[in-house]
Amino acid sequence: MSGLLRRLAQTARLMVGQPDYDAYRRHLADHHPERPVMTRAQFFRDREAARYRGGNGRCC
Repeated sequence: MSGLLRRLAQTARLMVGQPDYDAYRRHLADHHPERPVMTRAQFFRDREAARYRGGNGRCC
């Protein structure tokens, strides 16, 4: 059941435009292990800045 709740929370965050920090950490570990990991607060500030400056916010 916790998997379902996690998916619902992720869906709700995405619906309001809030990206998933855990997915970011997994992506970084899988594809960019040499990069430092942002804190949760840094991540959300970075995503908000990318959203409102018109960038697509993707690294690859």
